[in-house]
Amino acid sequence: MINYDVTPIAGACGAEIHGIDISQDLSDEAIQAIRTALLDHLVVFFRDQDLTPDQHVAFGRRFGELNIDRFVVPMEGHPEVMVVLKEADETQNFGEVWHSDVTFQAEPAMGSILHAVEVPPFGGDTMWANQYLAYEALSDGMKRMLEELRAVHTARGGYGKEALDKRFDKLKRSMKIYRDRDHEAETEVTHPIVRTHPETGRKALYVNAAYTERIEDMTVAESRPILEYLYRHCARPEFTCRFTWSKGAVAFWDNRSAQHYPINDYNGFRREMHRVTVCGDTPI
Repeated sequence: MINYDVTPIAGACGAEIHGIDISQDLSDEAIQAIRTALLDHLVVFFRDQDLTPDQHVAFGRRFGELNIDRFVVPMEGHPEVMVVLKEADETQNFGEVWHSDVTFQAEPAMGSILHAVEVPPFGGDTMWANQYLAYEALSDGMKRMLEELRAVHTARGGYGKEALDKRFDKLKRSMKIYRDRDHEAETEVTHPIVRTHPETGRKALYVNAAYTERIEDMTVAESRPILEYLYRHCARPEFTCRFTWSKGAVAFWDNRSAQHYPINDYNGFRREMHRVTVCGDTPI
């Protein structure tokens, strides 16, 4: 019997788990407890975790196969680990928009596990938004319309040639991007705008400002009013939680039902995070 507790940090989503050291070879009971808390709260947090990259990878693999990012150069010797880094003299934050991870893939991420290696003395919080609540707050008419629609997702806006030409000079030092793979960012996939979670059976909105380009069978211009409304709606304050990082803290979130947003308010300080991403399945 494991001895742990789960403490919610907000009404919409988010909870801290105390009493579990994820650097250890955890029992199946402990892994199931974490999975249950994740499904209940969409994002769970652990404090004071002293994780090596190997331990980080091993923990992630308890929940599934790990994704190797096609566009960001990984940690040397650890292809599953992305180093999310902002140096003290840089101003650009990586992923600075509300999003779910890698929705440009046919089988997007199930979950992401982010470990704080170095944090600023203040600032640098991350927010998450509950997409079950976002869907449930819509009118019946909007729900009916959206449930018939699919959206086109692509990495073009983040990693395509035009995008990298505009911001590559800001990324080439701390966040190393594969310039020779920009053609892969042109690939498009479609996902339902309303996704049914494969484990909980609940419906969630599944569009995001980073990777959703347009509604299927519509132009970008025709799609924009609907999508921009949904982007604003998805991040309403009452759907969110906010986490203040400390060294060694870990966040594990469910990309199938939550979006996240890293706040860029710590210029002048260095911030280093390590992320592994658990592979998912085809949204339905």
